[in-house]
Amino acid sequence: MKLLVIIPTYNEIANISKLLPEVFRNIPEDAGILVVDDGSPDGTADAVKECMENYSDRLHLLERAEKNGLADAYMTGFKWGVEHGYDVLCEMDADFSHKPEYLPELYAAIQTNDVAIGSRNIKGGAVEGWGALRNFISKGGSLYSRMVLRCPIKDLTGGYNMWRKAALERIDLDAIISKGYSFQIEMKYKAYKAGCSIKEIPIIFPDRIAGESKMNKGIFMEALKAVWKIRNR
Repeated sequence: MKLLVIIPTYNEIANISKLLPEVFRNIPEDAGILVVDDGSPDGTADAVKECMENYSDRLHLLERAEKNGLADAYMTGFKWGVEHGYDVLCEMDADFSHKPEYLPELYAAIQTNDVAIGSRNIKGGAVEGWGALRNFISKGGSLYSRMVLRCPIKDLTGGYNMWRKAALERIDLDAIISKGYSFQIEMKYKAYKAGCSIKEIPIIFPDRIAGESKMNKGIFMEALKAVWKIRNR
């Protein structure tokens, strides 16, 4: 199955040139990377273009004029990947919180499952570099979502996930209502409700080293409110 790793970016100049070679080292030779850049003023897209010279037709870039959000970036990336003949689509952050060395494990899991999740909340998984309050909010948010949705997935909020094309077709991307952080929750919940086979792989999730986090308390609290909308659809 042909794999595409989708990496949304906004002001990731400190990370992207280092990340791309690491990703390529951990994916099959026929796999590709798609960077979806939302008009980063720091030159992220230019850095990707420089890297494209070394990776022939395996590295792709979609430049968008403005910041349209993570959910929209992934939706755009999923549809681009399906249109270009990829069978497996992977979500991945650009800040090294999603370690590239887990890609082979996720890819192995997707061979026999519809969805493979990089999970911080199962045995062997953990978060590094977060304070007690941030860790509590993250784990509490995932637990809260599981209880509201009655969904057994341990890491509903995580963003390091692989999807078979068939799974994306079963959940119907055009029917997704979430525009923010709750996108990750809704995608997994719909996959579960659609009867997709789901495997969680333990990962260590370190805090970003360079650049600024896009997450804040307001975004997180809005996601928790959105859980009820997701449940009631």
